[in-house]
Amino acid sequence: MASVPILGLLLLAGLLGSQEVSENLLPVFFWLVVWVGLPLAVGLIGDFTRPLNPFGAIARATDSPALRRVILDRTAPLPWPRRLGWWMSGALFFTVVVGELVVNATVTLPRVTAVGLLVYALACAVAGVVVGSDAWAARGEMFAVVFSTWGRLGWFRFGAPGRQGFGGGLDAPFDASVSRVVGVVLLLVSVSFDGLLSTPQWGSMTSELPAGLAPGTSGHNVLATSVLAALTLATLLVFGGFAVVAARTGGRSVGGLAALTGLLPSLLPIAYGYLLAHYLQYVAINGQLLLPLLGNPVGLESWPLHLPYPFNDDYAVATGVLPTSFIWYFQIVVIIGAHILAVVLAHRHLATSAPAPALARRSEWPWLAAMVGYTMLSLWLLAQPLVQDSSASAEPRTARPTAAGLTWFQGASLS
Repeated sequence: MASVPILGLLLLAGLLGSQEVSENLLPVFFWLVVWVGLPLAVGLIGDFTRPLNPFGAIARATDSPALRRVILDRTAPLPWPRRLGWWMSGALFFTVVVGELVVNATVTLPRVTAVGLLVYALACAVAGVVVGSDAWAARGEMFAVVFSTWGRLGWFRFGAPGRQGFGGGLDAPFDASVSRVVGVVLLLVSVSFDGLLSTPQWGSMTSELPAGLAPGTSGHNVLATSVLAALTLATLLVFGGFAVVAARTGGRSVGGLAALTGLLPSLLPIAYGYLLAHYLQYVAINGQLLLPLLGNPVGLESWPLHLPYPFNDDYAVATGVLPTSFIWYFQIVVIIGAHILAVVLAHRHLATSAPAPALARRSEWPWLAAMVGYTMLSLWLLAQPLVQDSSASAEPRTARPTAAGLTWFQGASLS
């Protein structure tokens, strides 16, 4: 329960403190540590976040038969609707991704972030009363669902099903439901979409749009949100199609949902690899802002506590901690390594599900083609912000604002 008072202090900082994003601890902590840092951590270690999740703690606090009797005139929680599946957590994740990438100039303002988290905390309190904390954490609470999904890759299980070791949680199958598949695919698409927004091609396209669709307008926000939804649907259809072809090639007559669900574990390492490759520089540079913010979390001159360097305004962010050449080669290694792991997982599934060894080997080729294609697309998206024309200056440059509304400093582009 200690996480709930910490959440309260962060909300107060967002509501009452400076409204400059880089001077307020709340948006930096949420969009950097919670939204990016924690997924990277649980993907390596495992999902250790359950006892630290304030929203889960709020739901557990209101999961009371006595409180339920007063409000609902019953002691048992209402059953989670089967048709609802994981749609609640998926819709919440999609909404936050839109806020992060499409309307980040507004959503990342400290007061807006604070109000959003406060509303979500109240929703978790209501959910604890109505459906119970266990059902809410399993399928509705966005952070619990997202972190538990990333945690399948981590070394430790922390009570989750599967074997210990990297990727051990992927031994437990995903639920064969559309809502669960969409939620997992969204983890992959959200990072790919962020990569798309960083490309010069996207910038050139948006610069030529009519005034009503220009960046910063509501029309542009609708357009970008529609592109994210379309990318999600296209990814589902493409990977689902290759999954069906792989199953049929292997002598199994299954539908698209069953075929894609069986191969879904092989997509999670790709999503994590792209997440790590895409956000490494962002975390390394913008993460330094946490040091002065810990000394003055509200960003106001009236703050009474004055800590020594580096916990004060004398600290300057070092933008050259990771050379661009290192970033590029690191991204190549991570992406290729993640896709190799994905191929191994797919091989394990197809080898055990095919009726004969020869059919199993043949069924791997369609999915391997999909993996190679997505590897090429991933590397292309990662390379675009680093590529500059031979006429461009080789001086360090500053890229677009990132998800946290902060500045992603980027070194000289590769020639």
